[in-house]
Amino acid sequence: MSSPDFPFSAEASLWHPVVLADTLGTQPLAAQLLNQPLVLWRDAQGAAHAWADQCPHRGARLSLGRVCAGQLECPYHGWQFSGTGDCVHVPALPGFVPGPKHSARTFEAQEAYGLLWVRLAKPAAESVANALPAFGAEADARLRKVNCGPYDVATSAPRIVENFLDMAHFGFVHEGWLGARDATEIADYQVAPTPTGLLATNCRAWQPQSNLHSTQAALVEYSYEVTAPYTAVLTKIPEAGTTAVNGWRESIALLICPVTPESSRVWFRLAVADFESSDDKLQAFQHTIFTQDQPVLESQMPRSLPLSLQAEAHTAADKASSAYRRYLSQSGITFGTC
Repeated sequence: MSSPDFPFSAEASLWHPVVLADTLGTQPLAAQLLNQPLVLWRDAQGAAHAWADQCPHRGARLSLGRVCAGQLECPYHGWQFSGTGDCVHVPALPGFVPGPKHSARTFEAQEAYGLLWVRLAKPAAESVANALPAFGAEADARLRKVNCGPYDVATSAPRIVENFLDMAHFGFVHEGWLGARDATEIADYQVAPTPTGLLATNCRAWQPQSNLHSTQAALVEYSYEVTAPYTAVLTKIPEAGTTAVNGWRESIALLICPVTPESSRVWFRLAVADFESSDDKLQAFQHTIFTQDQPVLESQMPRSLPLSLQAEAHTAADKASSAYRRYLSQSGITFGTC
């Protein structure tokens, strides 16, 4: 049974990541998306499901139950539900045939990029804006894919995306890594709208250690693409001869689950020209960078992102983030904005 009673919003009609797919095993798992508590579970065929974490009988959390013979069992009275959400067994009345009102509320779920994605409401019409976010690096077999996270962050998803698009903080928040205090000027760059967000190109930054394999400081060329309201990807290419890996390039996708308007769960998906380093080593570099960002992100007030360009001061260096705010406003995004 689908969930037509979930309040429709622009955000509800989008796909959102909720958990690393390989962490969802044989037991139910609780999660939350857009203020909606979820129960995640796999049936006997291994298919993943995402439902409202509430039994239709007496409201108990289904995530406290168990998977029994490929069906989700409520912890309170043992009602069992098939993968379609239909109630198929009420232990107190073995001969009873449950009807539609006894079914669980179900949502769409699919696995991609090593994550389980959930959509709470179907859009009136499918479009590229409502499709699963795409990343060009995924199609490049020359690049290795590694996920990092999750990180639980006490701020809105739009604040995190805007920080991801921002280069002017490199010399201060990431001093000695992605920036230096004596090289903070942001040269002009270009921003253009796309069917799914925006694309910023010709972005350049002087970086002491732009990646795991840097051998010297380098001028690094960036491009940023917002592929959905809470999803973005950057591609960075350092100057030739400044890394230990010839032809080094990497893409980093930012994938955010908007848990509440002011709290988020974050993953990064790396696509790198490195098939030698361990996952731990690749993840450690990204961990260092993001944990430098996190306390600053959590200090920003308000935690929701102001969409009015008059609400906070701006400069030409903020061209990408200003375009991002306009995109959110035009897309009707209200969760995590003000």
